[in-house]
Amino acid sequence: MSDIQLDLVSDAKLSKMGSTEKVRYIIDEVRKGKIMVLEKGLDPMEEAKLIEMTMSEIHDDFVGLEIESYPRESNASFFGKLLKKDSGQQKLTVIGPANRLKTLRKDNSLISTLVSTK
Repeated sequence: MSDIQLDLVSDAKLSKMGSTEKVRYIIDEVRKGKIMVLEKGLDPMEEAKLIEMTMSEIHDDFVGLEIESYPRESNASFFGKLLKKDSGQQKLTVIGPANRLKTLRKDNSLISTLVSTK
């Protein structure tokens, strides 16, 4: 059985990074086989950039990543929603290598994953 490294990453650590630096950090850590749990999660643009960069780097030694987040909570007012200014933030996000992390169940209050050691 091989060990699994689980990194719990605070919002304070990620908020010091720019979007590209944050995405690069996540990809580099996941490529090492780590499971990342982000306290705050990524905004939609960062998540799209993460997926885009991951797709361009998939090769024999890197099979991609699995990402799950709690749904955003919308705190925007009626006018904010009309202007697409949603102040909702994602909560916890789990990211890991696609060949080691499998989502079993996800709802508004639970993300259940299976982590493979193979």
